[in-house]
Amino acid sequence: MIQSVQRALRIMELVGRHADGVSAPRIAFECGLNRATAYNLLRTLVYEGYLRRDGEGRYSLGLEVSDRYSELTRAISGPKTCGDYMRKVSAETGYSTFVARFVEDRPAVTEVIEGNRSPHVEDLIVGFDDGAHATALGKALLATLRPDDRARFLRAAGMRRFTGRTLVEPDAFEHDLAVGDESGVYAELGQFKAGVACAGVVVRRDGNPSERVVFAVAMPLGDIRESWQRMSARLREAAAELQPLV
Repeated sequence: MIQSVQRALRIMELVGRHADGVSAPRIAFECGLNRATAYNLLRTLVYEGYLRRDGEGRYSLGLEVSDRYSELTRAISGPKTCGDYMRKVSAETGYSTFVARFVEDRPAVTEVIEGNRSPHVEDLIVGFDDGAHATALGKALLATLRPDDRARFLRAAGMRRFTGRTLVEPDAFEHDLAVGDESGVYAELGQFKAGVACAGVVVRRDGNPSERVVFAVAMPLGDIRESWQRMSARLREAAAELQPLV
């Protein structure tokens, strides 16, 4: 343990118990410190804003304590919006996060937060509504449709080949969705853009298609192979945590 940190924390705890402030000699005595050490620690805590010293030389808690308390309450209460949650996941993982919905009967990206570990995919921006058969977002949304509605959509939209890995046969696509249905996580490995992988989950499945929501992350292709179990578990958690926010 770092002794100076422990001593500073003991001072903070003691001062916090005295709403009217407490003198330096009393702080030194009650914390078991010699006066030189106590004064050095008090000077540092005042300088950093965690304590303040009044005109009579009494110490009380500083404004930095209230700032840390505000940050703590925000962290405990959790994200209040879908965008807040996406930023939280992107900060935790370093991966770009996406939300998609049906917009005018087409799967479309509606929110994006870029992560510093994800390759930039210039097409996956808000409003993108192409290539649903090749993206995890599109797969997850199409999985919420009845098979005949899904087949009708794919016939109308077509199944363009984006890379050599893109699934362009309806039977292969249906098998891929069945794998996703079983695990609850829909993935594409370089099917939309070479070297990029994406995995997504359904957040809201019920209601009209326009009310359905999916969430996904994009990452380097190598990452998803190394961390599939951990990432798929995190995505299933995200699906539950996002429900009250969408």
